[in-house]
Amino acid sequence: MSTKDTKVTEGGLNVTLTIRLLMHGKEVGSIIGKKGETVKKMREESGARINISEGSCPERIVTITGPTDAIFKAFSMIALKFEEDINASMTNSTVTSKPPVTLRLVVPASQCGSLIGKGGSKIKEIRESTGAQVQVAGDMLPNSTERAVTISGTPDAIIHCVKQICVVMLESPPKGATIPYRPKPASAHIIFAGGQAFTIQGQYAIPHPDVSHAHLTKLHQLAMQHTPFTPLGQTTPGFPGLDTTSSTSSHELSIPNDLIGCIIGRQGSKINEIRQMSGAQIKIANAMEGSVERQITITGSPANISLAQYLINARLSSEVSGLGAL
Repeated sequence: MSTKDTKVTEGGLNVTLTIRLLMHGKEVGSIIGKKGETVKKMREESGARINISEGSCPERIVTITGPTDAIFKAFSMIALKFEEDINASMTNSTVTSKPPVTLRLVVPASQCGSLIGKGGSKIKEIRESTGAQVQVAGDMLPNSTERAVTISGTPDAIIHCVKQICVVMLESPPKGATIPYRPKPASAHIIFAGGQAFTIQGQYAIPHPDVSHAHLTKLHQLAMQHTPFTPLGQTTPGFPGLDTTSSTSSHELSIPNDLIGCIIGRQGSKINEIRQMSGAQIKIANAMEGSVERQITITGSPANISLAQYLINARLSSEVSGLGAL
């Protein structure tokens, strides 16, 4: 796509763009609506083509194609729908602070450098001018050359943020071939420890029954096609692809004060469970005077961090939906 003499304006322009979003099944269900009515309305009102990847995967790709103004309209409708869902889930909940709307874009890794900017200058500028939180994943999505870019904030902040990201993507087209991320079906999350396979059931790792060595190898190959989950904080010489000693890094999260209790649990039971299952080090900062949030620092391999984030998000989701007792 040529971007010569192209400027993105508030009114949009005749440039066709394709933006890909990564969504969980529940989010996709919300976008589709009963008998497909919601997505039909979004297509008609925005003028954008909205395609949702097939399959019974835990994650689906939503592709939005059209002129920039049609894309912004589609994003606006999606963000407002998600906010509606959050408001509905809070109706019978004891939670007082409202979680932000969150969207995950899938962006070719070759464009992420331009999005971050020199020394993080561009991403800082986008955060400050839009009021949205923007995070570019350090690692590429499995079997692809794409990264997830997570945007959180009010629907208004998200639209402004998407507009700025589109400008960057038009000004810096992808370099070389892009291998797109394709979510793989998963009947159960499988993790490994000491040559033994486990499946995650609720918040517990249950030994996988009757797994022969050949079957285990096949399960491992399948698991490698997903975001690699850590083998219960251990290294597994038989499965070097899931060795958690590789490249330790840290990731920070901000959690509202009134939600931190569901992460910690009674006498620290929940946070210890998450530490044990993920193999990550998780530190919760002390409450700061006047602050409505607490910082959580997760340290470990990308696989450790990924599983810890997944488990923390699962706790938050169940709490906001009023299922905190589960």
